[in-house]
Amino acid sequence: MTTLLAAQHLTKIFSSGLLDRLSTIALEDFSLAIDSERPSITAVVGESGSGKTTLARLLLGLVAPTRGEVLYKGQDLQNMSHAAWHAFRRDVQVIFQDPYEVYNPFYRVDHVLTTPVAKFKLATSRAAARSLIAEVLQAVGLRPEETLGRFPHQLSGGQRQRVMVARALLVRPRLIVADEPVSMVDASLRATILGALRTIHLEHGISIIYITHDLATAYQISNNIVVLYRGAVVEAGDVELVVKQPQHPYTQLLMSSIPLASVERTWTTESGIDTTRGLQAAGSAGCKFADRCPSTTVPCLQAVPPLFHTDRYRVVSCYLYQSAPALAVAEMGKAFTGPARLSHADGM
Repeated sequence: MTTLLAAQHLTKIFSSGLLDRLSTIALEDFSLAIDSERPSITAVVGESGSGKTTLARLLLGLVAPTRGEVLYKGQDLQNMSHAAWHAFRRDVQVIFQDPYEVYNPFYRVDHVLTTPVAKFKLATSRAAARSLIAEVLQAVGLRPEETLGRFPHQLSGGQRQRVMVARALLVRPRLIVADEPVSMVDASLRATILGALRTIHLEHGISIIYITHDLATAYQISNNIVVLYRGAVVEAGDVELVVKQPQHPYTQLLMSSIPLASVERTWTTESGIDTTRGLQAAGSAGCKFADRCPSTTVPCLQAVPPLFHTDRYRVVSCYLYQSAPALAVAEMGKAFTGPARLSHADGM
């Protein structure tokens, strides 16, 4: 396949302290490939501290990796020319978690839309620019006459976030990195924003990396899913397989934590995963989930399990599946990509 953006063996280590330096591994040996000819929606899920936002910043070139590289059309982001960076910024857009932080409170919201139009020369006249801006606002469910001319504080959180989706759509990118785009808006607006993302993916052929802690919305919108735990991939593959038949104990724990609309199940119901076992494994060189896993064995404490190819479109990093063929981390992105299909958001 022709790769638009590829992460190869990405590792990011943060250090703190002056004399006694402490190191934290935010992301470890992560690889992923986004096909330029086959648009898809890939969800990256995990609890807080799993490395999701660090991954987003690395993919956008906002921080440099400690090891590994991010390649845009085969070029390392850290060594690209000015012209290549200009093309990258147009092809790869971002939607951040908190839309308010993106706005300058002294400018009207028009500013975040007119700036890319001017920078990328998207219109030949003011009238053409106004028409283009109105078109993308309507595409995300906003009325131009009720949106333009206002200051950020005069819009709701959902409106501000939809303006950012419109801004990303404005330059017709090939990939959007959406970092927790609905975590700070009301539940009633999440479906609208996710629906807008799904629509621009289907109608404009734009790939999306959807970063979230919410498995439910990941299932609704994505084709493929990557589950992170403490910076490492524990399971990845076709979203139908991973969500409906999770194999890694951590993915099973995530699924069991989703409250169901049933009188027989409460928020305090036991999940079936005994997280008190294996505590002696904390800080060991083995599996990062060993201190919480009910199935911890000696190999789990000695070495990190490789990715085992348990299904055609699924890989799992767990010794429970060591009878399956092991997979090189660099091959992960190509190995788990399932068949293209519509998302599961029909009922949103």
